[in-house]
Amino acid sequence: MTTASPHAHGVHFGRTDVQNVGMGVGIVLIVVGVLGFIPGITTQYSELRFFGPDSGALFLGLFQVSMLLNIVQLAIGATGLTMSRSGMGARNFLMGFGLLYIVFSVYGLIVGVGSAANFLAFNTMDNWTHMVLGVAMIGAGWLLSRHLADDAQTR
Repeated sequence: MTTASPHAHGVHFGRTDVQNVGMGVGIVLIVVGVLGFIPGITTQYSELRFFGPDSGALFLGLFQVSMLLNIVQLAIGATGLTMSRSGMGARNFLMGFGLLYIVFSVYGLIVGVGSAANFLAFNTMDNWTHMVLGVAMIGAGWLLSRHLADDAQTR
C-alpha cells in the first residue's frame, strides 16, 4: 500500500486512483448482484430462473437477470475488491474483467436473446451495457496505472 504525499501521482486515502476505481467497480458490482435478488428492484421477480433465456426477471425493469448472472456479478465484484488491494492488482482487475465484459457483450449479441445458448440471460440492454462497462474498465485500468511503475521507482 502506498502512502499519500503531495507529489505522488493520484494517491488518495493511502490508495492510488486505480485502486479506488477498482474498489468502486467491485462495490458497484456487488450491489448490483445483491439487488438482482430483491423483489421490487428486480421486476417480474416470480419469473427469475437460475439460468437461461427463460428468466423473465428484469433488474430495474431494464436488464434481464438470472440467479446465475447475479452470482457472477457478486463473484466479479468480490474479486475486484480483493485484487484492488494493490495498484497492479486493480489494474489487472479492471483490464482483465473489462475484457470479460466485452466478451459477454459480443457473446450476447451473437447468440441472441431467445437462444438456449444465452445461459446467463442477457437482453439487448445487458449486451450494450456490458460493452460500455468493459471499455470503461479497460480505459480506466490503462489510464490510471500509467504512473505505477514511475511511483515504484521513486520510492
